[in-house]
Amino acid sequence: MRKLLLSLISILFICSSAIAADGLVSIKSSHDVKVTADRLEEVLETKGMTVFTRINHAQGAQKVGEKLRPTELVIFGNPRVGTPLMQCAQSVAIDLPQKALIWEDEAGQVWLSYNDPEYLVKRHDIKGCEEVIKKIESALGNFARAAAAQ
Repeated sequence: MRKLLLSLISILFICSSAIAADGLVSIKSSHDVKVTADRLEEVLETKGMTVFTRINHAQGAQKVGEKLRPTELVIFGNPRVGTPLMQCAQSVAIDLPQKALIWEDEAGQVWLSYNDPEYLVKRHDIKGCEEVIKKIESALGNFARAAAAQ
């Protein structure tokens, strides 16, 4: 049921936006980019995750005289989860720590997107880490929904 729901969300995402990418899970947010990112940071810290940094790409664009719709990246992780994943396939370290992209599309809708753990399994040929992947999949979904919900 959960995979069906995520698939439907992905279809809605693709239909409502000209931008789509394989390997991303995107959740529609009820808030603006800043509030969604703030809420995500709060949820992550409450759950014992380390928030390494937050990058405001729109501010960066503004500094060089360019315009970009609100776009923020939150980089976070937990070695208790990431280390076992890297022990299964060390190359996955290129995709860690985890990242969440909070962005506004051309219609003004805000999305919270993150790498689908199943994409990482395929990309890095991860074997023998099913429990860790399920834990990551569940945690990322919970973090995203908490940040994006009313």
